[in-house]
Amino acid sequence: MQSNTNQVQHKLIGDRRKEVLCQANSLIKEKIWQVESLFRFTLTAIVIVMLVSIFNINSFGQAKSKRNIAVIQTNVGEDGKGFEIYFQKSKSFDKPTFAFWIEDSDGKYLQTLYVTNYLATGVYGHALLAEGKPRSKPGPAKRPSSLPYWLHKRNVRADGVTYLPTPDKPVPDAITGATPKKDFLLKTVATGQLPRKFKLLMEINQAWDFNSYWNKDLYPGEFDYSYSCQPALVYSVDIDLNYPEKEYKLACVGHSDYAGKTGTLFPDISTFTTALEIVKEIKVVLK
Repeated sequence: MQSNTNQVQHKLIGDRRKEVLCQANSLIKEKIWQVESLFRFTLTAIVIVMLVSIFNINSFGQAKSKRNIAVIQTNVGEDGKGFEIYFQKSKSFDKPTFAFWIEDSDGKYLQTLYVTNYLATGVYGHALLAEGKPRSKPGPAKRPSSLPYWLHKRNVRADGVTYLPTPDKPVPDAITGATPKKDFLLKTVATGQLPRKFKLLMEINQAWDFNSYWNKDLYPGEFDYSYSCQPALVYSVDIDLNYPEKEYKLACVGHSDYAGKTGTLFPDISTFTTALEIVKEIKVVLK
């Protein structure tokens, strides 16, 4: 009798152990499923964030909010090679003057794609009554050190003397516009037939941009230096239509004449500081 009782007790204990083990196994499986689900959700979220970030960086503004990028169009309706030029400003960007243009592979000027209004018209927001005497009203002014490399390349003497556009002989409206206040996308067309190999360039300058080297005492009495300070910088990229690339990036290749007297390009930019912080990146896509 005692033996039967012990057998029953052992069986009950064994059954209870099996039940506990089964419950524990189910609980462990449930926890593992929960952890795996959380991991899958987290990994999916990380991948989505990365993809969105990459898309925003590389989409030349199409995926960016219109509040974050300005869209400029020139040569609208013209036939020719299309360009989308994405300009990303850097921390020193503050209403610079700039121009985009095309040269052949030997450096011969072909055509302008865009130039900001002040230089294009010869009318500035703060003109000068005389050297060193600014006025608050807009008016005509001559500022040859603004973009001397582009001006000399263009080689148009509107007033018969200098290369500067004038109010009565401005750059055509089709390729001009106001200076954007933020990152911008320039949609433009090069009219006519382009050579298979050419250069796309940009020159940019910001007024009153002094630093420790390009200071107000560097060229005393040189008025056309005094409002420019660090000279204009030139960016360039070579394009070969025989081997088109997905995108092109312009690189700084030198600076212009400090007073705008010549069209020389100087490759040494070691003395430049804030002027190199106007541009963060310039990318081009052929259309």
